[in-house]
Amino acid sequence: MDIKKNRAVDIISEVEQCKQDIYFYALEREKNLTGKSEVEIREYLITVLQVMKAAIAKGLDPMIETKGKIIDNNGMKLAEYATSHISVSGKTMRKAISYALAMMEVNASMGKIVASPTAGSCGVLPAVLLTIQERFNIEDEMVYRGLLVANLVGEIIAHHATLSGAQGGCQAEVGSASAMASASVVYMLNGSQQQIFDAAAMCLKNLMGLVCDPIAGLVESPCAKRNTIGAANALICAEMALADIPSIVPFDEVVDAMFRVGKALPPSLKETSQGGLATTATGKALNDKIFGRCSIQKNEG
Repeated sequence: MDIKKNRAVDIISEVEQCKQDIYFYALEREKNLTGKSEVEIREYLITVLQVMKAAIAKGLDPMIETKGKIIDNNGMKLAEYATSHISVSGKTMRKAISYALAMMEVNASMGKIVASPTAGSCGVLPAVLLTIQERFNIEDEMVYRGLLVANLVGEIIAHHATLSGAQGGCQAEVGSASAMASASVVYMLNGSQQQIFDAAAMCLKNLMGLVCDPIAGLVESPCAKRNTIGAANALICAEMALADIPSIVPFDEVVDAMFRVGKALPPSLKETSQGGLATTATGKALNDKIFGRCSIQKNEG
């Protein structure tokens, strides 16, 4: 069987039949797809986690300016606010939000990040992974495993739908990142295979139809704040799945539906900056300020 074509239902069945940890299934799949050894894959996961941690630390460092053309240092502002104010959404959620913003701001300032699965959604997975690691005192070794489970979910979406905002809208980027992050949380907190994919399915459902309309064509606004909702969504869906609340529609069907919705979205709402927030008065003014009036006229034409 071509493992690229395996769906979640196949994976759940195989893992349960073999009484296997889904991490080992994901590991074997990755070895078959990439031709890399277990040692090489583990070394790569170690590097990925190191880059994620370093980027978030950079984004939260008050001595380092992480400034794009539109956004700057909001992750740090939220972290500083937390030192003297009671949280509206709770400490765990607030931390995840600040981490997601910090990562996106490092990306906007051309810093080193992990595209997970894309640069435009790079804040979600690391924000959720590191927040949960710190919240539950999880060892790095388990986080490496969570990363590979997240990768498995992302691969299924990539093979049967899309991870591209230009092809499927922001639902395909932030939605997929949220699904990957939620799956990793459920895994790290000892959820079942079914719960892992239920969490991922609920994440995709919650963000289905989300458009991609970056102001001035930059992966900054509304992208950064959409990463925060992706992180929050991942935590919410993990909570529901771990409580054994199922996704009414199975993960594979949700992925197919997301792909159909993405194809139905007009080009103006798929990364072209020709619709949505990009064409508001403020969006146009920012585009004009950054790139000049001629680029606005070209987009409108």
